[in-house]
Amino acid sequence: QVQLVESGGGLVQSGGSLRLSCQASGIYFPSEPMQWYRQAPGKERELIASITGNGAATYSDVVKGRFTISRDNAQNVVWLQMNGLKPEDTAVYYCHTQYYDYWGQGTQVTVSS
Repeated sequence: QVQLVESGGGLVQSGGSLRLSCQASGIYFPSEPMQWYRQAPGKERELIASITGNGAATYSDVVKGRFTISRDNAQNVVWLQMNGLKPEDTAVYYCHTQYYDYWGQGTQVTVSS
């Protein structure tokens, strides 16, 4: 059974930082590309960061330079370090496995101005 469990969301002031975690189980993690998506109220879910099994990362333009995706294949964990947060980053953030196409339950990030 595949499980993705996100944690680390919360309320932060504009300019602050948060680090999201996604603990995976039930998959062969080292070969699985992992992704972070987010969905703001009234908007579609959007892909913001991806990382291959060997650590190559890509980012959407809206988070590039502020967010960093990383992973530890020994611990089956992927992180999203978010710096310089803005109110428009407020959303539910989801972890996703690219090949297996599984989603976590999401974690709420709220950035106050």
